Amino acid sequence: MTPETADTYTNPVLNADWSDPDVVRVGEDFYLTASSFGRAPGLPLLHSRDLVNWTLVGHALDRLEPADDFAVPRHDCGVWAPSLRHHAGRFWIFWGDPDQGIFQVNAPEIRGPWTTPHLVKEGKGLIDPCPLWDEETGEAYLVHAWARSRSGVKNRLTGHRMHPDGTAVLDEGKVIVDADRIPGWFTLEGPKLYRHDGWFWIMAPAGGVETGWQGAFRSRGFFGPYEEKVVLEQKDTDVNGPHQGGWVRTPAGEDWFLHFQQRGAHGRVVHLQPMRWGPDGWPVLGDDGAPVSVHRRPALPPQPPAAPATDDDFPGGRFGRQWSWTANPRDGWATQHSGDGLKLACVRSADAHDLRRLPNVLTQRLPGHPSAVEVELCLDSEEPGARAGLAVLGDAYRWIGLQRGADGSVHLVHRFAEPVAEAERDADRPRLAPEGRARLRIEADAGARCRFSCDVGDGFRPTGQVFAAAPWRWVGALLGLFALAPAGQGHAGAATFTQFRIRPQ
Repeated sequence: MTPETADTYTNPVLNADWSDPDVVRVGEDFYLTASSFGRAPGLPLLHSRDLVNWTLVGHALDRLEPADDFAVPRHDCGVWAPSLRHHAGRFWIFWGDPDQGIFQVNAPEIRGPWTTPHLVKEGKGLIDPCPLWDEETGEAYLVHAWARSRSGVKNRLTGHRMHPDGTAVLDEGKVIVDADRIPGWFTLEGPKLYRHDGWFWIMAPAGGVETGWQGAFRSRGFFGPYEEKVVLEQKDTDVNGPHQGGWVRTPAGEDWFLHFQQRGAHGRVVHLQPMRWGPDGWPVLGDDGAPVSVHRRPALPPQPPAAPATDDDFPGGRFGRQWSWTANPRDGWATQHSGDGLKLACVRSADAHDLRRLPNVLTQRLPGHPSAVEVELCLDSEEPGARAGLAVLGDAYRWIGLQRGADGSVHLVHRFAEPVAEAERDADRPRLAPEGRARLRIEADAGARCRFSCDVGDGFRPTGQVFAAAPWRWVGALLGLFALAPAGQGHAGAATFTQFRIRPQ
């Protein structure tokens, strides 16, 4: 591997679960969005000036609709594979909800205000939509893929003419690429639609997220026929399944491609590939079709190092943009106040025995690099059975935190649940936390193996066994903060989190 220098970058450029990225340039600025599934707020919005250093600047979707459907966690539903475009002075995001259809929102600026979601095409299994406004003809088009889990159909792309205002499709649609007819191709999805050099181009992955490849399709007419070529695959690199992303061109005319790599509990991390056009007119990605690990930076003005925020002091009780709830939030879960610290209400729930079922877990992405996560917790609630803690959430989960006993004492507890378990178990024996507060730590290595420890006033001590973090369906493992109480009546008090930090190991 070529060593990184000041003139190079190292992949992944976004080393966390920014699933199904799409990118657009407006002037000197680059913007990226990604899947958010059932979390709220959704549709994260990232900004960069050099395609390497990215910051999170907001979200385009405050809540998911119908609100009642997303009042509880639905980790594999909601916002799938959005497309981000800029047209007629506005930003546009189209996405597929596999249970409802194709939606869009738009805004005059990346930070909003964003419109409420508009249903462009209703139907089950409609996913991964991408619009195209053809500047030459004034026509507008839409392409999308299919989820077999909802429709019984997959491995094909359907095209529509679309109303120029992006509100509706204008025809019944036509299958424009049927990958069942292409030898060796399966699970064709994630299309991104472009015009270049007199051709309609569809950049679309196939082969599945673990071992698949990136394809390119071209046709002189939108409805086909299309010819295809594999333009990025693993080859002899360690980047499995490199695909699904977007093409962007810099002001100087350089072409680049951002895509994801599936990395287990770390989710889908984002890589940046150089892109050029070969003598045959087809795009060439990476190093002659293989992903690069270290490469020359884009010819753009140098930028200071940057990454999406992780740390949080929770000023005034408010949490940063990096946090999302596991479902639509309700009033009263977090309280604003005059000092620092996140004050979470101990929400009463009959599902308090299983964090995976709870909507009131505040989450952010597990870093893709070895890290130490720390937060200080004070259990203010006097309610017997009230608890709060720091969790690693996935199909299996584990958490460490504090719980109030029937006698009023507070204990440090460490619990876990396996994928098929309906209730959690102790991972270690509880021990007294005499002051009702603790500093909690999770150390995660490159394989997402997590070691838990805590300090209740006598220094950090390890607790329990090493835990191998697990993804959820389509989603990497998440770090979570929560406060709970047993089912019952009345206010159950709160817990306060302060000084949340993530440090590289």
